[in-house]
Amino acid sequence: MKNLIILIHCLALLITVQAQEDVYPAKPYTGKLFITNGTIHVGNGQVVENGSIEVDNGKIVQVGANITVPADAKVIDAKGKQVYPGLILPVTDLGLKEIGSGVRGSNDYNELGEYNNSIRSIVAYNSDSKIINTLKANGILLAGVTPQGGTVSGSSTVVQLDAWNWEDAAYKTDNGIHLNMPTFVTRPNRFAAFAGVRQPQTDPAKEALKKIDEIKDLFRQAKAYLQETTHKESNLKFEALKGLFNKTQKLFVHADQVKQMLIAIDFVKEFGFDVVLVGASESFQIADLLKQNNIAVILSDEHALPAAEDDDVDQPFKTPAMLQKAGVLFALNDEHAESRYRNLAFNAGTAAAYGLSKEQALQAITLNSARILGVDDKTGSLEAGKDANIVVSDGDILDMRTSIIQHAFIQGREVSLENKQKQLYERYKYKYELK
Repeated sequence: MKNLIILIHCLALLITVQAQEDVYPAKPYTGKLFITNGTIHVGNGQVVENGSIEVDNGKIVQVGANITVPADAKVIDAKGKQVYPGLILPVTDLGLKEIGSGVRGSNDYNELGEYNNSIRSIVAYNSDSKIINTLKANGILLAGVTPQGGTVSGSSTVVQLDAWNWEDAAYKTDNGIHLNMPTFVTRPNRFAAFAGVRQPQTDPAKEALKKIDEIKDLFRQAKAYLQETTHKESNLKFEALKGLFNKTQKLFVHADQVKQMLIAIDFVKEFGFDVVLVGASESFQIADLLKQNNIAVILSDEHALPAAEDDDVDQPFKTPAMLQKAGVLFALNDEHAESRYRNLAFNAGTAAAYGLSKEQALQAITLNSARILGVDDKTGSLEAGKDANIVVSDGDILDMRTSIIQHAFIQGREVSLENKQKQLYERYKYKYELK
């Protein structure tokens, strides 16, 4: 009986192992690669018809319409297809959160405590996350992995999505510090009265201002500490903020309300930080002020209801065009928990239907994201000298009906587009003899 139980457990383990997808990071590709005859969307607004891209050892050498291709070179024929820069998901818990609720062991995105300046999200990044493969199949090749929780959550890192471990994945390490701005408004819970829940009686504006004074004191103390040439003892929380003062890091302020964003402008004026607003659903109201203070914006979730009851119902769709018109540097994001971030390109497609041009919408998920994350010297557009992060699609990548990704390259390596969902699709096609 004991042997039978052991045999059953072994068979169950074997079935479980076989049920997992076999998707491995691509090996480095050395030598030349040409992508030819495609419509090339450079990412900076330019489009090259019937163009080619020359790649050498993972770097783009040239992009144009009349490029000579050696007879012995590796060639991807993109005739009739669209060629794009790899899409960038700028702020996400990808690799930190696997199963949202109920499985705490799969999540490592939220640290205890209020001021976690020295927390580094990259060391918790799980490069084996099953969600990663679904993003690559939708053209998303890079992401800004970001911690959550507390007032200061810690530092984010830009990763490329085809890696064995977090060290391989890191594309730009600790590029920003993330701050969650306290709210000035407590929106009433419309169901609280029915559920018998009492609303808090505290003044949210008073509590928010108290917290902001606390945050400013933190920055002032850090500034004084960093101005000292020697220290008897190292303060890790202050040391972690050094990049904000020497401009090697940006301060990503998570805020939606206008009052919160005005406080972020105060941070620019008092401390000289490079500030990026994340969320920023009401940013259209102060777009000119954001432009004057050189503040960039990451719009978190475009497919959402408006933030205020008196806003137009389609305000989230129109905000990108309003920021574009004001000259604000902005990027689009996807934080949707159910679709798990893979609809990034379709968010941009919606923005293109509400005032942006197709190329402006593409730039909002490629080059603009790269600029905000500080990696535009390496990626974000298909230009000579940059990494060959390239996507080849059958149709318009912003259109859910025609966006079928055929090839994806990260640093010149053609990466697998397989994922669990595709394998299940093939499995049940086989079962019902639909192959």
